[in-house]
Amino acid sequence: MRGPGEGPKTGATPYKVITLNSWEEYLSIISDSPYQNWAFRGQRDASAPLFSALSRYFMAFQVDPRAWPEQEKRILRIFKRKAIHFLQHVPDRDDDFQWLALMQDHGAPTRLLDFTWSPYVAAFFALQSTTHDGGIWACNPVEIEKLKAVDLEKPGSFRKYFLSGDGAFVWLGEPYAMNRRLIAQSGTFLVPSVLDRSIEEILKAYPNPQNTLIKFILPADKVRVKGMRELYRMNITQATLFPDLDGLARSMAYELEFHWAYDPRTMKWMRK
Repeated sequence: MRGPGEGPKTGATPYKVITLNSWEEYLSIISDSPYQNWAFRGQRDASAPLFSALSRYFMAFQVDPRAWPEQEKRILRIFKRKAIHFLQHVPDRDDDFQWLALMQDHGAPTRLLDFTWSPYVAAFFALQSTTHDGGIWACNPVEIEKLKAVDLEKPGSFRKYFLSGDGAFVWLGEPYAMNRRLIAQSGTFLVPSVLDRSIEEILKAYPNPQNTLIKFILPADKVRVKGMRELYRMNITQATLFPDLDGLARSMAYELEFHWAYDPRTMKWMRK
């Protein structure tokens, strides 16, 4: 743990690891700091590496890496052909990034990793269901854009730069047409060009990895109670981040541990 006045805690990793002692310390770091224009990702498990859902699926079910490109193209093709029956607005057939974002939104395994421009939204996802150490990854778009300029919105870019596996890099951005969840979450995507390496492994080869990726560790016993209560007061909940019936239903979980008048954990009254 860091004590007052100490600098960031770093280890053998090529990126900074900062362990926080309180919600107030997190607020002090993200306010008027070098991280104001960074993108963030909250995870309930701080120890989990940054792999996409697609990478984790291939690895967990031992799909031969030689088949990965073709299998990824296959599910994209199948989704395009069948999803049109459920959509009011059908994306351009050649806009693979738009289709991938749509797949991601509805739970398909893709190579897209959800990030947000809001450190508060990231904190919510890190804290909402953790009982140990939540984690927030932060990446610097300025450093990411230095290595390779790619525009996923251009037709054919996904197949040319990502399915080919030609060189390891990441891209950060959003599709032209954003869905309701992306808007509500101030969302963006980090997209790796290769699937067999974690984001942190890819970025350690960048010119300035220490200023490209940072991990904040939020111990639940020190940060969660105050952080979740303040995020609730800011109206950052499952219901607002997922503006549909599913999000409303999931938001009921935190209502079990919150009350305006008293603390359900201790039965201590907040007001008379």
